[in-house]
Amino acid sequence: MSERYSVVTTGQVGIERDRAVFEYALLRVVPCLERGECVNVGVIVYSQERAFLTARWDLDVDRLRALDPNVDVTGVRRALEAVEKMCRGGDEAGQAASERPGPRFRWLTAPRSTIVQAGPVHGGLTVDPETEVERLLDRLVR
Repeated sequence: MSERYSVVTTGQVGIERDRAVFEYALLRVVPCLERGECVNVGVIVYSQERAFLTARWDLDVDRLRALDPNVDVTGVRRALEAVEKMCRGGDEAGQAASERPGPRFRWLTAPRSTIVQAGPVHGGLTVDPETEVERLLDRLVR
């Protein structure tokens, strides 16, 4: 948790909690596991302090087909939609429906050898996790 100290009118030091710790991981599509080439397609953002977990993606099919002209684009979209559902939780999350956001984030970011993979987890501070999602998409994906 990030805390910023500020002087309040009583002359005492107060704590202003305007920024929250967040973690994120890139979502990558690796169309041919043997070659290891990938395209960044989305992000997963988690903030325990804000009880926030979401995934967003922006699939550039032309970039993906440049790596593998035979890639199963429909399958990739379904996998990305499944990540979104897991982040939302509830009945859509399947067996993880009753899990808190933290364990769902850890499960989604665990290393795996599938066509859609999460990259390493990074951290930061943000005032608004929702805005952070768009910033990361613009900077790292689009």
